[in-house]
Amino acid sequence: QVQLVESGGGLVQAGESLTLSCVLSGSFASFNVLGWYRRGPGDRLELVAIINKDGTTHYKDSVKGRFTISRGEAKKVNLHIPRLNPEDTAVYFCTADIDRTQYWGQGTQVIVSS
Repeated sequence: QVQLVESGGGLVQAGESLTLSCVLSGSFASFNVLGWYRRGPGDRLELVAIINKDGTTHYKDSVKGRFTISRGEAKKVNLHIPRLNPEDTAVYFCTADIDRTQYWGQGTQVIVSS
């Protein structure tokens, strides 16, 4: 059973930074894609960033150049968010594509006050 647990969210002021982390556990050989989604106040789920097995990355246009997705240790993926603004307020979810199955974490909430 694969499990994903996110951490690092919280209430922050605009302009501050956060690094979200996701730890994967369970028995699996490797992943194909790791990623971060978010669901904001409008309740729309949107892809924020992904990192492929070969290390290539892809970002949502509006966060490109600001957000950074990276792999930490073997079963960890991070999302660094500098210069937070209120539009970044959302629940952030970690996902993993493993053996053609997409797994999700429970999410970590980020609230940015102006």
